[in-house]
Amino acid sequence: MFEHADALQLLDSSQPLERKLAAIHEALYAQVDLVDRISVAAYDAASDTLKTFLASSPGGGNLVRYEARLADAPSLAEILRVGRPRVVNDLDIFREGRHLHTRVIAEERYRASYTVPTYLNAAFSGFIFFNSRTSQVFTEEALRILDVYAHLISAVVAADMFALRVLAAAVKTAHDLVSFRDPETGAHLERMSRYARVIAQHLAASGAASLDDEAIERISQFAPLHDLGKLALPDSILHKRGPLTAEERDEMERHALRGREMIDAIARNFGLEQLEGLDLLRHIAESHHETMDGSGYPRGLRDGSIPLEARIVAVADVFDALTSPRPYKPSWSNAEAFAWLRRLARTKLDEDCVEALSFNTAKVAEIQARFQDGNSGSES
Repeated sequence: MFEHADALQLLDSSQPLERKLAAIHEALYAQVDLVDRISVAAYDAASDTLKTFLASSPGGGNLVRYEARLADAPSLAEILRVGRPRVVNDLDIFREGRHLHTRVIAEERYRASYTVPTYLNAAFSGFIFFNSRTSQVFTEEALRILDVYAHLISAVVAADMFALRVLAAAVKTAHDLVSFRDPETGAHLERMSRYARVIAQHLAASGAASLDDEAIERISQFAPLHDLGKLALPDSILHKRGPLTAEERDEMERHALRGREMIDAIARNFGLEQLEGLDLLRHIAESHHETMDGSGYPRGLRDGSIPLEARIVAVADVFDALTSPRPYKPSWSNAEAFAWLRRLARTKLDEDCVEALSFNTAKVAEIQARFQDGNSGSES
């Protein structure tokens, strides 16, 4: 009675998305054995950007940590305009393409592709790509099978993303309550998110850190939620104009631990304790005020004992604070801010994270231009 083994039983477990996609790919291979790569690109509507997010390619792959504006990829934009998936049984038609993703696909000798748009609550959320190193393989029979798997992959990814969005939305709702008492513009949070992404991408690309596309996306998503614990601070401390007393300073520093406690409570209340990526959010909330020399709070961690995601967010937060006007100071120039960050490197801030942001001045300027105070960047 129990001889049959469910090939997709792993999907019912709390395994990482990458392992779930690999299990789906293995099951698909038993039916369509010429699909050599499955990948998922996520779409950020605020910046009209497609970003590599997830891939299953047993032979390896170089298309990682990559992003491009959808407006600059007319062949993909056409899929949305037509409203149907796209079949290309001979990728030679794109051999003159200039984009990196086109070159990588050619270099890895993929000859055919099937591209399916995905949606979350009726809003476009990205693409699923099925690639083969053999041309003319996507017959109608094969496509009927791929359609089923495309919807399965979309559902698995959407469930994971939806759970993360529920968690992030719950935390952000609490964070918004904080903003009534400690105002931060939406543009500040958008910039922070993208600075954190730039840092994480550079660390991964340079080999300074082992971060895949999924982890980079999570760090970017969670960076703006770092100060949730301020909700627990009384106004007398949060808005005090003069220096804090020793007792008030102790209370202020406890907001990091309380942020971690709030996240745990929210995850517990929403039944998301096993959610992949939750630890990243916990670490960001609790450890973004730790410093490399051990003088930070709440635990006095130092150097590599500080979670990498917290070190990344610390640099993103300090840089945006320096380059944004405040009631008590004018904004600094980027050059002044980078110089100050370098002074803080090693003793307070992670040197690799500082250099990662400093190396990407053009991307920083682009983020600042797109997400100015008073402009959430929602237009694309």
